Amino acid sequence: MSQADLLAQDPVFQLKGSMLAITVMELAHNDLERLDAQLTEKVAQAPAFFSNTPLVLALDKLPQGEGELDLAELMAVCRRHGLRTLAIRASRESDVAAAEAMDLPVLPPSGARERPIDPAPKKVEEKPADPEHKPSRIVTTPVRGGQQVYAQSGDLIVLAPVSAGAELLADGNIHVYAPMRGRALAGIKGNTKARIFCQQMGAEMLSIAGHYKVAEDLRRDPLWGDAVHVSLSGDVLNITRL
Repeated sequence: MSQADLLAQDPVFQLKGSMLAITVMELAHNDLERLDAQLTEKVAQAPAFFSNTPLVLALDKLPQGEGELDLAELMAVCRRHGLRTLAIRASRESDVAAAEAMDLPVLPPSGARERPIDPAPKKVEEKPADPEHKPSRIVTTPVRGGQQVYAQSGDLIVLAPVSAGAELLADGNIHVYAPMRGRALAGIKGNTKARIFCQQMGAEMLSIAGHYKVAEDLRRDPLWGDAVHVSLSGDVLNITRL
């Protein structure tokens, strides 16, 4: 991966920051034609940013009455401009259903705590229990460039090499018992106790609960290329030898 691709992990124009180490595109209107045209202008201004940039599509601020969103076409527009959709943030049932049909993670909408919640005790009891007992996801084959592997509500364990351009995401910890050259994002829903373990650190990006380091920073670490354990202290990633 080129130096320009690595720099693309840092935002270079006004989209929307988030608790994740991922760019958030917050849609103000359901107008894919205008979106395509405006993205074309932005690519011309800052082409390096739009090179395999991880993206969360925020659909929860779309005005009511602008019609049903074509999520597949929206993702295709973003993909044409180098934006790779990892998840959506949504509140409308139609958007959530469309994402689930494509096996796309759905994050809570902005300001979700202030939204009316069904007080039925059955749901309140069942939801917190679900993530606690989710088994780890184990991957035994190489994760190649362009692939994305997500462990929802649990840990991700990879027993094979992870190539540059590949993406590992987990709500819990990430373990890579092989060379790690792609991106690893642990605790993506805000779990600050999540950790990353890798046998050989050569990553493009490491992130825990939205705090991250890219390859430029990681290469300066004396443990580059070694077996490491990554944890979060405050807002700082700590990298120690295994």
